[in-house]
Amino acid sequence: MDELQDVQLTEIKPLLNDKNAARNFQDFDCQEHDIETAFGVVHVTMRGTPKGNRPVILTYHDIGLNHKSCFNAFFNFEDMQEITQHFAVCHVDAPGQQEGAPPFPSGYQYPSMDELAEMLPAVLTHLSLKSFIGIGLGAGAYVLSRCALSHPDLVEGLVLINVDSCAKGWIDWAASKFSGWTTNIVDIVLAHHFGHEELQANLDLIQTYRLHIAQDINQDNLQLFLTSYNSRRDLEIERPVVGVNENTAKTLKCPALLVVGDNSPAVEAVVECNSRLDPTKTTLLKMADCGGLPQVVQPGKLTEAFKYFVQGMGYIPYVQLSHLSTESVPAASMTRLMRSRTHSSSSVGSGESSRSRSHASNYGDGSAGTPEGIDLQDAPQTVELSC
Repeated sequence: MDELQDVQLTEIKPLLNDKNAARNFQDFDCQEHDIETAFGVVHVTMRGTPKGNRPVILTYHDIGLNHKSCFNAFFNFEDMQEITQHFAVCHVDAPGQQEGAPPFPSGYQYPSMDELAEMLPAVLTHLSLKSFIGIGLGAGAYVLSRCALSHPDLVEGLVLINVDSCAKGWIDWAASKFSGWTTNIVDIVLAHHFGHEELQANLDLIQTYRLHIAQDINQDNLQLFLTSYNSRRDLEIERPVVGVNENTAKTLKCPALLVVGDNSPAVEAVVECNSRLDPTKTTLLKMADCGGLPQVVQPGKLTEAFKYFVQGMGYIPYVQLSHLSTESVPAASMTRLMRSRTHSSSSVGSGESSRSRSHASNYGDGSAGTPEGIDLQDAPQTVELSC
C-alpha cells in the first residue's frame, strides 16, 4: 500500500443543517420516469439533457436514503455546476425507496442486489443512453460495481463511496449489536451510515437524517432493501498480478475512485476493496474530518476530486476551481488524482473525447501549475490521498 499523501483542501461552503436541508434535498429541472424492467419497476430522475456521445452521470443511493437525501446536496452544490454543465445526471432510486413510494403488496419478493444491478441496462435502454459514469454510496456502490462487472461496456468510470465488496459487511455486525438495545430500524440504519464520533458530535446532521429515514422512507420497503443488502454475494474481485493472472482476474475494467471519510464505519471495508482492485486504474481517497456522508458534509472536497477524475477520463478541460488554494495544495499531489485516468481503458470513442484526452496529456501546461519534469505517464498510478 502506497504511503498516504496529505492534501489540504479548503472547504468554504456551510455543512448541511436544518436551514438549508430542505433546499439541498430538492430536485431542480428534472424529469421523473417509472421504468419497467425484468425485475420490477424502478424510479429514475433525469437532470439535464444528454450531451452528444458523452456518458451520463448515474447515481445510486445507500439504504435508508433515496437520490434526494443522498445526492442532491452534492449536485446542488455551487461548484458542481462546472461539472454538470458537461453531463446529464440520471438518479436511480432502488425499488420502493423513492419519496412517497407506496408499500409493496404482502409476499412481494424484493430484488436481490444482483437483480438491482441487472435493472440498470434496461434503464439505459429506455432512456436511449449508451454508458455512464457511476457514483454510488454503500449499497448503491455495490450495485454499480456489480453492474460494471457484468456489463463493462456500459460503465466508463465509477466513484464508489463506502463500498463493501464482501458478502458480510459492517451492517450485519451493527444489526446484531443493536438488536439487544433496540428494534428501531432507523437507529440501525443511522449506525450503518455514521460512526460513534459523528453520531455524538454532528447532531444537526444526524437529526436531519433521522427524520428523513423515519418520515420520508416507507419503513416496510426499507426493511426489504436492507434485507437484500444483507444477503448480497461477495463481488469476488481479485487484484491482477502481471505474469500471474492479469488476463483472468475478475476485476473492474473501468477507472475507479474509492472514497471514504476517516470517521466512517466503512473505512476497513473500503481499504479491503481497494486491495482487491487493479492498482493501475484505482485511486483511494480518504477524506479527513469527514464521516459517513462525504458528499453531504464535504461537497467541496469531493467535487474537486470528482472533477479531476472526469478530467483524467478526457471529458472536461483542466481549469482550476476558484476556491482551491494553490499555496495549501501542492500541484504534484493534486495531479495524482488524474494520472491513472490519462491512460485508462474507458470506452470513450468520440472525437470530442479524443481532443479532450490530448488536453489531458498536456496538463503540465495548465493553470494548476504542475512542476516541470513530472511525467504523467511514468508517475505511480495508484495513490491514497488524505484530504
